[in-house]
Amino acid sequence: MTGCPYKKVYFNWKTNKAEKCTFCFPRIEAGLPTVCSETCTGRMRYLGVLLYDADRVEEAASAENEQELYEKQLDLFLNPFDEAVIEQAQKDGLSMEWIEAAQNSPVYKLAIEYKLAFPLHPEYRTMPMVWYCPPLSPIMSYFEGKQAQAGNRNPDMIFPAIEEMRLPIQYLASLFTAGDTEPVKLALQKMAMMRSYMRSEITNKDFDHSRLTRLGLTERQTKDMYRLLAIAKHEDRFVIPTSHKEAYMDTYRAQGSQGYGGEYFGSNCDGCGVPVAVESGKSGQEIYNEQFYGGIFRD
Repeated sequence: MTGCPYKKVYFNWKTNKAEKCTFCFPRIEAGLPTVCSETCTGRMRYLGVLLYDADRVEEAASAENEQELYEKQLDLFLNPFDEAVIEQAQKDGLSMEWIEAAQNSPVYKLAIEYKLAFPLHPEYRTMPMVWYCPPLSPIMSYFEGKQAQAGNRNPDMIFPAIEEMRLPIQYLASLFTAGDTEPVKLALQKMAMMRSYMRSEITNKDFDHSRLTRLGLTERQTKDMYRLLAIAKHEDRFVIPTSHKEAYMDTYRAQGSQGYGGEYFGSNCDGCGVPVAVESGKSGQEIYNEQFYGGIFRD
């Protein structure tokens, strides 16, 4: 079924180009989720705010060891409940609505607090902000399939089974953590144990709570994870503040630099390479070859 109303993520046979997702920015600015997220039949998509330290992005992306990139990216994100972070965010112009949205963000809970979601291919060093929860199907089918129902599988074997299934975990780690299997393994163990715990709660069966402690989880956290992953309402999955356009006094000048640089088109352009090249009488192709590299201006 088609989820994108703008057909942005599909190959355009008329222009022979694959266009990029616009993230439904008119809806996002109004506090509404993207259409593909809202119409997701599995209700598996979440949208929320993350506060991060933009000054340390280059440092985090420059880590020599690729397997450190995931942890480096996690270190960029700020705790929205920290008083110092709240004070600095307000100084930087963020309203309390945005700060409260960051505190209630489902993305913060899944990616930072519970560490169940991972960025795609961190080794590309693009610091992606789309996060994915690894699938449990290769693991839980071992315990919840027909053979498990016949009594041939012991639920206490979840930990060793996840560790022994090296191929699925190694493949998932190559997608999400640049090959580091430990974070993926821990996330799978948390989700598997959450299912086992909630099944015991609903069926009034005994459960060994030391297995939760082994994973660093409490009963409250496990129930919160279950609510967010299984029965979350619309307002729990999509926590999106409005853009407050009434605060923008001059959007034309605030949209960013264009053309040759500066605050607005044509400002602070004295001495830059392109006008000098034009005055020298060079052709357009010669200017392009000298000034551009890979689609961006040379320094």
